[in-house]
Amino acid sequence: MAMSAIRLLVLGAVRQHGRAHGYQIRNDLEFWGAHEWSNAKPGSIYHALKQMAKQGELLAHEVAPSTAGGPPRTEYELTEAGVAEYFRLLRESLVAYDQKMDVLSAGVGFIVDLPRAEAVELLKERVRAIETWRASVTEHYVPEDGPEQLGHIGEIMNLWISQADSGAEWTREFIKRIEAGAHVFSGEGDPFVGVLAEGEENPYATGVPAEGDDD
Repeated sequence: MAMSAIRLLVLGAVRQHGRAHGYQIRNDLEFWGAHEWSNAKPGSIYHALKQMAKQGELLAHEVAPSTAGGPPRTEYELTEAGVAEYFRLLRESLVAYDQKMDVLSAGVGFIVDLPRAEAVELLKERVRAIETWRASVTEHYVPEDGPEQLGHIGEIMNLWISQADSGAEWTREFIKRIEAGAHVFSGEGDPFVGVLAEGEENPYATGVPAEGDDD
């Protein structure tokens, strides 16, 4: 079943602020470039916020309108159910090798919210899953004389095997860096701050107004 990166991205961004309105979340995701590598477009961000508030994973607070007037803004924070869902999606994104690239990208973006040892274990599980998949497809779908026996159709399997191999290789290198002490993981001190402070200029913002920015 396809996982949605947008839910993980939105929950993770809200969690980093503690409490944030939709426009701040949009701004953070653009700061991370998520609008380029995922489906985190403004419409889907605002839809996800409202949807998860309905499902009880976010608590919506109506706050007073700005002094300049305009409608009251809604600020969101994670509920206990939201925290549980966030960590479930995070763990799944790191292990699930058969998802779109944006799911893994979102998981890597929040991996330091886990303890170092758990992050390593999840990534090792990812490598094992890729290796199991590779063994099974090469056994069943690749002729003994190589995929060329299937004509150009064999190139499809070549493509998938090549992607799997590079994915496993990347994961092994990442594990090595984590085991060697890279990055600050949960419980190890002050984490890397990847969100914008209130009013801080976003150099990567698209600057394109979208429906929901003022909610």
